[in-house]
Amino acid sequence: MCKFDFFLVSLFVIFMVLGSHTVSFARDEGGCLTCHQYPGLVRLDKNSGQKILHIDEAKYTRSPHGKLTCEQCHTTISKIPHTGETKVECNSQCHLTKKDKHMLKTYDYSILHKKEQSYIRKMKDPTSCRVCHPLYPHGEDEHVRALLNMHTGFMYCEACHIKRDMFGTLTYDWSSSDDVDFVGDYYGTRFYPQAADTNKLEHYLARITVLNLVNGEKISRINTWDTRRAKEYQQKESFLSLAEKKDQMVYFHKDIAKKGISVACEECHSENSILDFKELGFSELKSRELININLKGLVSKYETFFLPQMFHP
Repeated sequence: MCKFDFFLVSLFVIFMVLGSHTVSFARDEGGCLTCHQYPGLVRLDKNSGQKILHIDEAKYTRSPHGKLTCEQCHTTISKIPHTGETKVECNSQCHLTKKDKHMLKTYDYSILHKKEQSYIRKMKDPTSCRVCHPLYPHGEDEHVRALLNMHTGFMYCEACHIKRDMFGTLTYDWSSSDDVDFVGDYYGTRFYPQAADTNKLEHYLARITVLNLVNGEKISRINTWDTRRAKEYQQKESFLSLAEKKDQMVYFHKDIAKKGISVACEECHSENSILDFKELGFSELKSRELININLKGLVSKYETFFLPQMFHP
């Protein structure tokens, strides 16, 4: 990275840190909660499986490590994305006694942050997508997979992936489910401004759905009509030829668009958003925040960049 690029990246990181309304300055000097504040932030990869990346700031503050900054323990994090860089250093500044060092040799680091994380563990979903795709479907792009998987908690697959040019006027609304299993604090109504009467339902989830306007009637474009066929396909998949499998994939994805991350971000989080956030019930302030959310630059403009040590001598 050239000096000029590094300067631009530094300015961008300053904007991320200082521009966020929800990140505190006391402990989150590096702006880590710009991303990690979101429930349902889940990373998938072939080696480690499912890794939960959400951190509840209030719960962390009350934890035994609550007075420490992220960087004091996660000493190897120097760039974004930092997939795989999960080494924790516990005895460079703390746990310096012989007893503590011995304890750390067998310590189960996987239990750290467990009480500070919230995510969906199970969700019954009648759509054809979920027959083949897991609850957290994005696993290939290491730069954005966790941020994309975060959307599982507040929108259906088709809301983003539908081929909009195949239909007439599309509109967006909320659709709810009461069969969801959360780990940690449930957040089923967090993104649903009109769900005041359901705030106490722990197994409730509201997600944005897409509908087709036909002669004034709203018709759901969430595919449930192919669910049985998808299940039948799974049962006989191992007996099909490559050509037969390809034909089936073409059928199931006939109205589904695979999109680049920059396109996907701009479709919703921009002045020309396909979503009318105020119509969906969000306040003026929250609508502006969703349109101008500072994560989209992180995932769409930069492949990898190194974090400048702005707050350290």
